Amino acid sequence: MIFDMRTYSCRPGTINAQLKLYQDYGMKPQQRHLGQPYFYCVTETGTINTFVHIWQYKDAADRATRRAAMMADPEWQEYMRRSGELGALVSQANQIMTPAAFFTPKG
Repeated sequence: MIFDMRTYSCRPGTINAQLKLYQDYGMKPQQRHLGQPYFYCVTETGTINTFVHIWQYKDAADRATRRAAMMADPEWQEYMRRSGELGALVSQANQIMTPAAFFTPKG
């Protein structure tokens, strides 16, 4: 089991527009291919204007297959186009993680 943690930072004042765009255009195609996220949140303290989501996969091959299908989906491509036009995102960091030996992930 692996987890893909993605952290995105937005220009000040644009995070709500980015999240609304995702809700309206990106969530449906992403969840069609990746399933429900393990976690999706907005940072309240620390590095503000940031949101994080975590996706759970069986292994690296499962992740690659599901993400390739998502990237080929015309609805996802439309979301990506609109996101680029919005211009809210300024940085992205991805981390692939595995659970600690004593942790049993749900699902």
